[in-house]
Amino acid sequence: MPESAFTVPVAGVAMTAIGVAVIRARESERADRLYLDPLARHFADAARAGFEPERWTRLEALAEQFQEGRSAGVRLLDDRVREAVDGGCRQVVLLGAGLDTRAFRMDLPADLRLFEIDLPELFAFKEAVLSRVNAIPTCARRVLPADLRGDWPKALSDSGFSASEPTLWVDEGVLAYLTPPDHRRVVETLTQLSAPGSRFGSGRFALDANAGPYPELRRMVSGDGDDAPAASASAGFDTVEWLLAAQEWDTEFRTWDDQVAPYGRNLANGDPRIGTFQAVRR
Repeated sequence: MPESAFTVPVAGVAMTAIGVAVIRARESERADRLYLDPLARHFADAARAGFEPERWTRLEALAEQFQEGRSAGVRLLDDRVREAVDGGCRQVVLLGAGLDTRAFRMDLPADLRLFEIDLPELFAFKEAVLSRVNAIPTCARRVLPADLRGDWPKALSDSGFSASEPTLWVDEGVLAYLTPPDHRRVVETLTQLSAPGSRFGSGRFALDANAGPYPELRRMVSGDGDDAPAASASAGFDTVEWLLAAQEWDTEFRTWDDQVAPYGRNLANGDPRIGTFQAVRR
């Protein structure tokens, strides 16, 4: 299948997954890599043919600005997934899965059910690339083309999800792109679907949406229009407040600097407010 046969998301929130794949591909090529993701290069190479050369150059330059921090974030989440699986969790839900490849690269157990939720246009590209390279997951992978602003719980239930079993809910940044009402609705819904012992992890961050790489990110997501969705600067803080308000989760916060210190890279930001939290359903 020629590269041009792929339908590539060159704009919209789904496009951000292409940039993350570029980041993961670059990290995988380092001698001191934090993780190995062989499929990331296949996604990046397939996507490139769908972009105008100038636009692809912009995407690569943007990915470079996020490279170090985003790579460390991938590794941190890998570690959380391993911890949950080692603790007996056999049900994982990726909220806004993007071009995630953990079902293929982490040697997850065969009896684990991993549900990927994302937009139909994202999966149209992702599944075509995976099929071409004959990628085979090690666990039971379920693909759910659904919008988190819609009736994704029904799609989840129809795919074999069990609300009576502990679940690891994974947000790798997509909730920050939702409006506060939609964001809160997702948190409330996953709370209702979580059996005791379920886990939910998410980042807490602060950013200036008008500085650094963020204006360019908005331009690319919007296709250089004026209606670009911007990631909320307070999204992670909101999530923690809503979970605490529900009084049904125990939460633990770890600063970014403490978590990335073992990686031996210059990743510290010196801000004790920034980091990740883990919540466990009572």
